[in-house]
Amino acid sequence: MSTSAPSPSPLSSPLTHFDEHGQAHMVDVSAKQETHRVAIASGVIRMQAATLALIQGGNAKKGDVIGIARVAAIQASKRTAELIPLCHPLPITRVTVSFEIDAAASLVRCIAQVETLGRTGVEMEALTAVQVGLLTIYDMCKAADRGMVMGEIRVLQKSGGKSGEWVAEPSPAPAAPGVKA
Repeated sequence: MSTSAPSPSPLSSPLTHFDEHGQAHMVDVSAKQETHRVAIASGVIRMQAATLALIQGGNAKKGDVIGIARVAAIQASKRTAELIPLCHPLPITRVTVSFEIDAAASLVRCIAQVETLGRTGVEMEALTAVQVGLLTIYDMCKAADRGMVMGEIRVLQKSGGKSGEWVAEPSPAPAAPGVKA
């Protein structure tokens, strides 16, 4: 029984992490110019109002939820290449992570900005920071609310490199829980 994927015809796929035989490989970026690269990503975690109140009041049993989630997100951005097999290890020059509390929607939004001077972008590092920041909030608050939901995780913008600037289209408002879009 073969364990390899079917081979696409050469140049049949725009996916850069596959060679002409359909095998996964790390992209060669050695010929690319080093440029200042920036990526911003965001995501949210929705929760019960009482859980959000614990976070806002600093009353979570495990401590400062937002402060610990920020440190976890920064640490995760630096370890992305260890977690995502085909990511290049990058010399990250700056990471900022912020959290916005939306009491009306009963959610916390995580926004991560990652920068480097390098040959490849930092979108994966920004996305990893956001996801781990949200996972940390879940971990610290799960005793109070196991029904928290993470979502809307996406790159908002990136700059640098040959492709230059890219900004995401505004996302539509999410459907209310239990309502099918």
